[in-house]
Amino acid sequence: MTVRNAIVIGSGPAGYTAALYLARAGYEPLVIAGAVTPGGQLVNTTEVENFPGFPEGIMGPDLMDNMREQAEKFGAEIEYDDVVSVDFSSDIKKVTTDMGETYEAKVVILATGASYRHLGIPGEEEFSGRGVSYCATCDGFFYKDKPIVVVGGGDSAMEEADFLARYGSSVTLIHRRDEFRASKVMLDRVKNNEKINILTNTRVTEINGAADTGVTSLSLENTVDGSTSTLDAQGLFIAIGHVPQSQFLGNAVELDAEGYIVPSGPGTQTSVPGVFAAGDAVDKVYRQAIVAAGAGCQAALDAQSYLMTLAD
Repeated sequence: MTVRNAIVIGSGPAGYTAALYLARAGYEPLVIAGAVTPGGQLVNTTEVENFPGFPEGIMGPDLMDNMREQAEKFGAEIEYDDVVSVDFSSDIKKVTTDMGETYEAKVVILATGASYRHLGIPGEEEFSGRGVSYCATCDGFFYKDKPIVVVGGGDSAMEEADFLARYGSSVTLIHRRDEFRASKVMLDRVKNNEKINILTNTRVTEINGAADTGVTSLSLENTVDGSTSTLDAQGLFIAIGHVPQSQFLGNAVELDAEGYIVPSGPGTQTSVPGVFAAGDAVDKVYRQAIVAAGAGCQAALDAQSYLMTLAD
């Protein structure tokens, strides 16, 4: 079996940027990009207006295609498969895919990202990108002067509601309980915002709309008495957390209680020498494409430095 210089697990901004830098340095990385949604969360995003270099904006899938093509231009190899297990117990790292292939490399970069936690209700997938969003900073501008709903009870939900209040004609924050996980300062900020209305003990049961108009209303249920109602809304922002895509790692590297990869000191080094991590599988704070791309660059540079020590 050929031992490669580098394997990048995951695509998206972090994975493709890492691959680009490694490829330009002559290391011919293999990118295992995923079988179903290569390109990460951005392939399900419509117009991206906050990625530098595109003053007119760019569609999420187009941005990912551009990044992939640029990495391939310099020698990156793309494999559309999913990693199911890894073995980082020796200097040569082993990566096994769902199709039964096992690859070996001197370094591995983990850039598998995180997925938004979904409500799992009717209409959520149908209207994703057409009224349903998981990122206020990405999509808030599109709902200027429209009624907006935010679902969630943590700091992220509070931050999104407060941010969206500058755009929407109104913002309704819906939480299934009457107690919040959010910090007091964040909750107080939302309560003191005159444009935000809070509905507790309530859950969204269905998202209503039409193909030509997008989301028009939400079906609600009171979690205490079971009563139902309908709320007009043109934007629904779901902020109930993220799920890092790290399950396949097992105990191969250190993970925190939520499953995020834990860096070992400064930089992108993990708890295992020769294994680096970048993007939303590590970052639980910023979660922006440009931040992930920057981290992918860092991981590639860290990996190059490691490879150079092996050559000495």
